[in-house]
Amino acid sequence: MMALRLASAAAGVALALGGPWSMAGEGTRGGAGVLEDSGGGGVLDGFVIGYVPPGAGPATSDFAYEPEDGVRFASRVWERETGEGHAVNLTVVVMRAGRFTTLGEVRGFLSAYHGRDPSSWTESQVGARPALASAGQVCWLAEPGVALSVTLDPTRFAPAEPLTVAESVRTA
Repeated sequence: MMALRLASAAAGVALALGGPWSMAGEGTRGGAGVLEDSGGGGVLDGFVIGYVPPGAGPATSDFAYEPEDGVRFASRVWERETGEGHAVNLTVVVMRAGRFTTLGEVRGFLSAYHGRDPSSWTESQVGARPALASAGQVCWLAEPGVALSVTLDPTRFAPAEPLTVAESVRTA
């Protein structure tokens, strides 16, 4: 069971970082839960993803993982085929942990988790909620205990697109 948790966590981390990964057989493929007609991304762990940018890719994979740090992750990844396998275009992540009571706590966690300087995040807004932004990524506290993150490949999408996706996310 521990090996499965670690494999799932490694796959989710790798996908969240946005690199090209060949993930055949991992997660759920083929758009499970995706609302093709509305341009939305379906429901992920209690949240509706209302907008997915054109070109995000037809293939989706869902992952659930819980590294030993006590944070539960649920993620959905949109990817496209490349000559080398698959490349991740969009990742939406729901993170649940009792310690997420302030955006500062989310910043500290994400900085450590991604091995980034906490000052690499700039303050932003997702609707009326304070958020953190960096190149291709926006994170916010949806409610105490629940943080969300949207990451888009910054080489393929406009800088405003992560925020557009983030603002489309609402409670299911």
